Amino acid sequence: MTDKIETLGDTTFKQLKSMILDGTLEPGTRLSEKKFADHLGVSRTPIREAIGQLVSEGLAKRSAGSAPVVSSVSLNDIMEILHVRSLLECEAARKAAASNKSTAELVEIRAKMQAFINGSRPSAAEHSALDMRLHFILAEMAGSKLLLELVEGLKIKTGMYDQGSIPDRLVPGCEEHIALIDAVVAQEPEAASAAMKLHLSNVRESIISHIYHPF
Repeated sequence: MTDKIETLGDTTFKQLKSMILDGTLEPGTRLSEKKFADHLGVSRTPIREAIGQLVSEGLAKRSAGSAPVVSSVSLNDIMEILHVRSLLECEAARKAAASNKSTAELVEIRAKMQAFINGSRPSAAEHSALDMRLHFILAEMAGSKLLLELVEGLKIKTGMYDQGSIPDRLVPGCEEHIALIDAVVAQEPEAASAAMKLHLSNVRESIISHIYHPF
């Protein structure tokens, strides 16, 4: 089987998606074909294709008579998303820990997380990418393509909310991820599930705390 050749539209989509997830493009930003074609140095065709993909993934929405805009995620949305993620990802963590699949990449991620705690502070984009990769690896290890797709979609929507809305959870988040990785590597399914549940519960509580105590 040959690898899929990445088109200019695919590359453009990845660029715009990254700009949405790292907060460069805030919710409500108009996605003008001409503006972004000029900004990214491409024609309007790949921009149009990329916007279509963003809409299909829920990262952007169309409105009658105007350009599509970057989607927003409400507090109610994020609470529901985190609830569903907990149901799915606790099971994914349990299955990952019960599998016999390689944990080499998990060990590498653990080392990076520990380095972040020790003072090698990452950029928001670097930390987000590592966080997302960890959750995807666990879903992959669980052995279900559907589960992976669901986790990916929900994780992306969580990232859309976390654009300055969630307080700095770098150190506690890394500590929670390390505990999760340790349980998976040790092949302790129930401990892995519990670690994932605690992590997502703490994310939820930090959001609620920030809403009512923003300073």
